[in-house]
Amino acid sequence: MMDDAAQAGTPACGCQLGRILREAVMVGALGVGLAFLANQLSPRGLNPFMNYSPGRAKASAGARPALTPSGASGATNASSPAALLAARLKENGLRLLDRAGVEKLFRDPRAQQDAIMFIDARDEDDYGKGHIPGAFEFYHYHPDKYLAEVLTPCQLAEQIVVYCNGGDCEDSESAALFLRDRGVPAGKLFIYGGGMTEWEAARLPVESGARNSGNLRNPAP
Repeated sequence: MMDDAAQAGTPACGCQLGRILREAVMVGALGVGLAFLANQLSPRGLNPFMNYSPGRAKASAGARPALTPSGASGATNASSPAALLAARLKENGLRLLDRAGVEKLFRDPRAQQDAIMFIDARDEDDYGKGHIPGAFEFYHYHPDKYLAEVLTPCQLAEQIVVYCNGGDCEDSESAALFLRDRGVPAGKLFIYGGGMTEWEAARLPVESGARNSGNLRNPAP
């Protein structure tokens, strides 16, 4: 009797299993359909026919390198530190200069008459240890100490290069904005992004002590 009952129950189990599989397939198909519909309706949906890596295609086509924020030819991208700094400065009417641009202004004869002016935005100790020759000191955290000496030359100058240590140092930007807010035209103000660290590494002339002290390291030939 047990064998007969087992045999009688086998078809029922088979039918139940088949029904479960069919329902699972239907549920899966319904889920895929709903997902596809949601993707089509969503503004962020994926387009299966779109190329989501066009950068590789452009690179293989031999595209010309972009210009750096300073105007010199060289590969860069919108998220590079220089590009981000240039974009931030541009929002405030300021411009970024690289070392070549700063050196060109430094050697311009107008710099001898302060028509091209350099401003060191570091503190007194750093300034005394070494600054770009002829640079004015302006530590914007204590403006009253320096503003009277700096403001009038800034008004007369044609171009003003403000620098600090470079890298993550933002004192040059803050000092330039301070001067801008005191009436110095933003169009005159340039930020040397590499700062004194880059200038010294390139073994360019460095003056120690007071402004125009004549105490020079790496004097120009």
